[in-house]
Amino acid sequence: MTGEEARRLARAALRARDNAYAPYSRWTVGAALLAKDGSLTVGCNIENAAYGPTNCAERTALFSAVAQGKRRFLAVAIAGGREGEQPRDFCPPCGVCRQALAEFCGPELEILLVRSAEEAELHTLGELLPLAFTPASLAQGEEEAL
Repeated sequence: MTGEEARRLARAALRARDNAYAPYSRWTVGAALLAKDGSLTVGCNIENAAYGPTNCAERTALFSAVAQGKRRFLAVAIAGGREGEQPRDFCPPCGVCRQALAEFCGPELEILLVRSAEEAELHTLGELLPLAFTPASLAQGEEEAL
């Protein structure tokens, strides 16, 4: 990912936070997913009074991109913090989001944690989700069963 792509992703994730629906936690998160075709898909967190149906920004972006037919991704930027405030710290993806990303992305997926368009921290999915259970894990199980 180039520096300009990182800034573009960071700005899109920060803007996506504005659409978050977080009346319970007041913790707003925006995500911007960069597909291999160069397109961006954004998402925000959407809470629910029952909590279980709540969906994170990263999964909202991922599911929206998949619904548009995209299956290959290069990077995701994530910005989160208290509603109405600039992010104070980096907001890493939760375990469920890491697992959802692993379904479509390899360990080389770049994950940009964003405080501002100028201040970000770069990780890979492999760093944040070592020993991931992926579609390949299921194929291994089938081979062993034979």
